[in-house]
Amino acid sequence: MQSLIGTGVALVTPFKSDFSIDTEALKRIVNFSIDGGVEYIVILGTTAENAVLTNDELEFVIKTVIETNNGRLPLVLGMGSNNTAKLVEELKTRDMSQFAAILSVSPYYNKPTQEGIYQHFKAVAEASPVPVILYNVPSRTGVNMLPSTVLRLANDFKNIVAVKEAAGDMIQALRLIKDKPKDFLVISGDDMIALPMVLAGGAGVITVIGQGFPKEFSEMIRLGLNGKVNDANKIHYLFMDCIDMIFEQGNPAGIKQVFASLGISESTVRLPLIKADESLATRIAQFVEMINKLA
Repeated sequence: MQSLIGTGVALVTPFKSDFSIDTEALKRIVNFSIDGGVEYIVILGTTAENAVLTNDELEFVIKTVIETNNGRLPLVLGMGSNNTAKLVEELKTRDMSQFAAILSVSPYYNKPTQEGIYQHFKAVAEASPVPVILYNVPSRTGVNMLPSTVLRLANDFKNIVAVKEAAGDMIQALRLIKDKPKDFLVISGDDMIALPMVLAGGAGVITVIGQGFPKEFSEMIRLGLNGKVNDANKIHYLFMDCIDMIFEQGNPAGIKQVFASLGISESTVRLPLIKADESLATRIAQFVEMINKLA
């Protein structure tokens, strides 16, 4: 899928200081990402704090992003669950006409076997009316979806078109890139190794930091995709310290602090997450000021 090559951003859900959704800030973030040149937008990924949103809030976020985007970029909807039957039912009943694909995380907490993961995504693929991006993030799910399982799914189901690989393991990523079907996309889910994965044959990134610096990060990925290694590496090395910073005290506390420094939204997160402390906020603000001076 050509529309999923490049940079996708996993949007935050901005909150006001009273913890309500900041609608205007959400619109600003969508427009900021689009104006910065990203290729597509991911709604309700991990970074959106969906675990602490009510059903009404989830629907409100979806509606707001669709309306703000207004058809400008492809949209991907996060749809994952550790209850396979519940997820299949939602796929059968939700209007998916606005979405290019779904991003579906491997079942979390239950700790299924590799065969259990395969059977889960078999059911998802058979139920989904749109293409499926697998999402492997073992630091959150508790189980690593092995390359053999990903490749089995990729070969068995034509509508499983990509994997967001976020194990942070470059060797695992290389095994996926080496053995994948021709048109299957291996997308980085780890900002720090996004460029190395692209240079090895990956298709791009679904990024956290990229929504805070969409112009620079999406340009880095495009340079990498076009084989302009030295130019891409310059941007990568420039942002390495900030990538560490935005994950230092948890996601999305770090990227929300970036938005606060940019004046786009507040840094509020909902419990059990807490916002970045004063030391981290100061360091992020200094980085943002440095990037603004370079622009």
